[in-house]
Amino acid sequence: MRKIIAILFLFCIVSLTLFAQKQSKNQKDSIVFTELVHNYGTIKVGGNGKCEFKFTNKMKKPLVLFNVKASCGCTVAEYPKDPIRPGKEGVIKVKYNTKIVGSFNKSLWVYSNALNSIVTLQIKGNVK
Repeated sequence: MRKIIAILFLFCIVSLTLFAQKQSKNQKDSIVFTELVHNYGTIKVGGNGKCEFKFTNKMKKPLVLFNVKASCGCTVAEYPKDPIRPGKEGVIKVKYNTKIVGSFNKSLWVYSNALNSIVTLQIKGNVK
């Protein structure tokens, strides 16, 4: 019974997150990314696993990023700790560990004070 409740709870959270992302594209008071998915393509082992996700503060107040959490320890994110002024842009820098051979599809969750308070970013590719 607990498993069913946990699965339903997780499904609700994922659904709400996706709904918030779709709704916020045309709304004010949101954080808007230029892309939500970065595809590295094929990378050599030990190659450059860095990418950037650029965003704009569409709110009338400063945007505060509380946290950027990766789905595993193979992915590290750096994000602005200072508030982003209205209309200004910011960057989240991501580094994937390219010493791990094989295909990957990882998620990062961006937590902020925007209307779309949780945004899911993805990185994917194949290390050969």
